[in-house]
Amino acid sequence: MKIDEKWMDFAISLAKATIGQTSPNPSVGAVVIKDGEVIGVGSHLQAGTEHAEVHALRQAGDQARGATIYVTLEPCNHIGRTPPCTEMILASGIKRVVVGMKDPDPRVAGSGIKKLEAHGVEVLSGVRRQECFELNEAYFWHRYTGRPLVTLKMATTLDGKIATSTGDSRYVTGEKAREDVHLLRHQHDAILVGIGTALVDDPQLTTRLPLGGKNPIRIVLDSKLRLPISSRLADTSEAETWVFTTKQKDSEREQELQERGVQIITQEKEILDWDFVFSALGKKEILSVLVEGGSEIHASLLRKDQAHRIIQYIAPKYLGGRGSLSAIGGVNPTKMAEATWLHDLQVEKVGEDLKITGWRKRGTPECLQELSKNEEQ
Repeated sequence: MKIDEKWMDFAISLAKATIGQTSPNPSVGAVVIKDGEVIGVGSHLQAGTEHAEVHALRQAGDQARGATIYVTLEPCNHIGRTPPCTEMILASGIKRVVVGMKDPDPRVAGSGIKKLEAHGVEVLSGVRRQECFELNEAYFWHRYTGRPLVTLKMATTLDGKIATSTGDSRYVTGEKAREDVHLLRHQHDAILVGIGTALVDDPQLTTRLPLGGKNPIRIVLDSKLRLPISSRLADTSEAETWVFTTKQKDSEREQELQERGVQIITQEKEILDWDFVFSALGKKEILSVLVEGGSEIHASLLRKDQAHRIIQYIAPKYLGGRGSLSAIGGVNPTKMAEATWLHDLQVEKVGEDLKITGWRKRGTPECLQELSKNEEQ
């Protein structure tokens, strides 16, 4: 088992390099081993292209006969955008397949493993399952709920402030932390703000990494459709923009924004609700959403318990001031028992700032319980 874990760790490292570029598919890594030597490696690079197993087996070539392939997610057994990976594994002469996790996609869901076993291939499933689960947590959440996994990101001073009383927020944290945020953007399918942030900051919400990166789809919550045509979010030349609005919308503004390529999604109510927003995004195969809103968006998200993960960057400085803006607004709680608790905390230093990651809902424990049952079957 130690040897299996070693090679699965290698496959996981291959998959991690592709996080953010494979959606709506999961990030998957594969490595082919024979006589203790690596003879083929591969990662799934982008939806619609070959899967990790295909790249690894092609690299291994004829040497794959009698070898073992390690793959972080169960090989597919259906014709989707690409042919079934099980067919190529069988044709290659692989004698043993080690799988990190079964795939909850109904088109796979254990059928890939069953087919391999039915053809005499030895299959071991569940190696580094927890790590493989965390690798594609948003994918699993989406497959089980039909909705995206939501991350709330905040950048604050030590006293919890995000801006001065005048609204100035440039910059709360240092350069390294800001670069880390751009990596988060690259890793998420969509980034969400409220109309207040859009009007005050006129943000681009694009990914600006030294070596480039994928721009997330920009989501704006705008009940009355006030987003200006001159806004940088209305410029869809670099990144898509989707605006959620209500029946209170300005119809003339709607047409102007649509002419600029902005997609308008209307809820036939006077007030937007999170269920409508996240259900709609899930149907559009958005697996992950990064929320970078203001204090009221943050408060609403937490009050309705819609955030799964919270990432807070804390700068080593105090701002003070009764009028300075806090990270979380909303109604005033009257009891400490009303506080929002986090678990599975991770703390790291990013430049001079601290990065704290905590969870409200860990990609559904139900997912892991169900998957654990499946592994035993």
